[in-house]
Amino acid sequence: MKASDKAYAELRRDIVSWALPPGTVLGEVEQAERLGVSRTPLREALSRLTADGLAVAHRGRGVLVSDVSLDHVDDLFALRRALESEAARGAALAGRPGPFRELAERFDAASEALEPTSDRNDYYQLAGELDQAIDESAANPYLRQALTGLRVHLARLRRLSHDDPQRLRASAREHAQLARAIASGDPGLAAAATVLHLHNSLDHIRSHALPKEATA
Repeated sequence: MKASDKAYAELRRDIVSWALPPGTVLGEVEQAERLGVSRTPLREALSRLTADGLAVAHRGRGVLVSDVSLDHVDDLFALRRALESEAARGAALAGRPGPFRELAERFDAASEALEPTSDRNDYYQLAGELDQAIDESAANPYLRQALTGLRVHLARLRRLSHDDPQRLRASAREHAQLARAIASGDPGLAAAATVLHLHNSLDHIRSHALPKEATA
């Protein structure tokens, strides 16, 4: 892996996970030393992060991790509904029920197992597997590229809402319904299951948002 790709991947991961929270100054010397790369590939990585919207150039302060705000959440979810509904339709039409039946069973198990002390990362990894299976089955490279960029920003939004087990259990059930709808080969049902899940996710973010000062 190129040094610039390594730096980009690690910084991107740290920004999405909030290990580098909004407003963090991404100093070239400090980050190059931390990541074990020289300043030239580090600059390339910062340029890519800025293009992604995960970082911003600030006069007098250098490059900072961009802010996360609820101000644009409706716009993000409007785009998400359009893209993910189309991806779910394509996956249903692809006629590959096996992987989605298996995923539905795993989401059923997750909905029963999630507790206040459960590792959220395990659940998000399972959700990521469903996203990947849908992308692969839909087989639309342009749609996949658009969704990849969008999901990065949506992952950051999770930090703005309380991650209560009740919502995660409901989300697991919704994902199971979506996986079964795709396995059934019904594109309309798959799109409807997607819209229902996204509607509930948006409602949860709106009603459980952390105070604005939490993003500072």
